[in-house]
Amino acid sequence: MPEAPEVEVVRLGLASGLTGRRFAEVAVGRDRVVRRTSRTALIAGLTGARVDEVDRHGKYLIIGLDTGRSAMIHLRMSGQVLLVDGDAGAPAHTHVDARLDDGRRMLFVDPRTFGEVVVFDPMRVADEVPELARLGPDPLRDGLDLAALRAGLRSRRRALKPLLLDQSFIAGIGNIYADEICHRARLRPTRRSDGLGLAAERRLASAIVDVLREAVAAGGSTLSDAQYVGVDGRPGEFQREHRVHARPGARCSTCGRGRIRRSTVAQRGTYHCPVCQR
Repeated sequence: MPEAPEVEVVRLGLASGLTGRRFAEVAVGRDRVVRRTSRTALIAGLTGARVDEVDRHGKYLIIGLDTGRSAMIHLRMSGQVLLVDGDAGAPAHTHVDARLDDGRRMLFVDPRTFGEVVVFDPMRVADEVPELARLGPDPLRDGLDLAALRAGLRSRRRALKPLLLDQSFIAGIGNIYADEICHRARLRPTRRSDGLGLAAERRLASAIVDVLREAVAAGGSTLSDAQYVGVDGRPGEFQREHRVHARPGARCSTCGRGRIRRSTVAQRGTYHCPVCQR
């Protein structure tokens, strides 16, 4: 699933390509993608609306419209948002095809159809898209306050990786970056959050911000399924910089001594170095 860095790369591409443009015509090919409302509601909500801004919170894209409403796009497992020329062919599994007033098109492509697109009223977000209202702070968008992070870690008393995956705690971190963050902070994924100590908490805070920012700069991570791409169809490159994730048995590139181990934590495949992450 695309995580905050991948969705941020998509946001940057959409902000550059959509801001100030109007949706001239919208077609919906699969009702499952608009399951929260309807095909008619999405078409009516987008058609004629101008894009004022493109925002993101965690793994959710939020397109602000001049109508006072917003469009939320969630990529989930396999979703892609592409900006293409007006005469370009649409890839297989294109479920939303939105033509802009300059002739280009925004496509929502999703082979597994877990993703969705919905137009909602930001003033009623808790009712219409309640998961957005429950999200925690986004380190890329909001920054990360060390005091608040420490308080959250000490009050929750949970294993570190499952806590990082909790979107109400910190928005946008998924399986890939939880592994990379724990490794960068030199913390075992199963460490209790309330027993880290100040030095480890500071390392964790720095690792969260540094790993996510570096991933954005590298265009995100495109894994072996090759499903994540930016709006221009180009894959990310940060997977080349992964130190532990999906590298079982490999020599640790940080310490040069440990071999990366795979385990299951919170029902997720989890990777760590037993030497670096005691």
